Amino acid sequence: RAGHAGSCSLEFDLATSLVGQPLVRQQVMKGVREFLENPNPVKPLVMSFHGSTGTGKTYVSSMLIRYLFQRGLHSPYVHHFSPIVHFPHAEQIEQYKESLKRWIQGNLTNCGRSAFLFDEMDKMHPGLIDVIIPFLGPSWVVYGTNYRKAIFVFISNAGGEQINNVTLALWRDRKDREEISLQDLEPAISKAVFENPQSGFWKSEIINEHLIDFIVPFLPLKHHHVKQCVVSELVQQGLEVRPAVVQEVADSIPYFPEEEKLFSSTGCKTVASRISFFF
Repeated sequence: RAGHAGSCSLEFDLATSLVGQPLVRQQVMKGVREFLENPNPVKPLVMSFHGSTGTGKTYVSSMLIRYLFQRGLHSPYVHHFSPIVHFPHAEQIEQYKESLKRWIQGNLTNCGRSAFLFDEMDKMHPGLIDVIIPFLGPSWVVYGTNYRKAIFVFISNAGGEQINNVTLALWRDRKDREEISLQDLEPAISKAVFENPQSGFWKSEIINEHLIDFIVPFLPLKHHHVKQCVVSELVQQGLEVRPAVVQEVADSIPYFPEEEKLFSSTGCKTVASRISFFF
């Protein structure tokens, strides 16, 4: 059902296609490798991706899904939720809870090795996500089925600002972003994501019960990272890679903070649309 091309190819792809995210590569590979090598996991694999726009969160989640399932995001065993599409109305939260629980339960009964992606967790109504708690923990039999081979990925811009601030502060302390560790970032992410009433994880038992296995921080991208994104986008579109164009596209993107202009405000998000101006 779920065919994965092996974690070495995922590692290769993360190493060659994902720009400037050493921590992400390390965390995702560790999580996936341990999980796939274990024939009897104690609980599902639960990962939470955090970072600001354009830093690669959606890109990595689709890369991950492509390796685990032959048809990638089109696989019948991959389920993608977006709060704006699936849970738009606050007043219907009780119905959403019921249908989300039924949907996950039904699909896991059908195939234990299923994946569930929750996009834009920062826009999720607080309290809604807690209905999936029974599926995330080490419960041996939930509703009469074994659910421990599933994969859950939460994606969120929440924590992005804090990650950017920590990265900037460390840079000012002469610590390069390549040297940043998870320990440098975790407290800031936790505060931003789990203690924020605007966040889908607010006061969530998912946090209190430590059900997230890997918190994966995406760092802000520097000018040379944006240039790498421009190059790969040109290659992908079959266009000539001209250094002057690469430079101009990278320069046309806004950078912060105001004075040093170190990090791209939109990551690599607008690169593709900006390239079209030059061709």
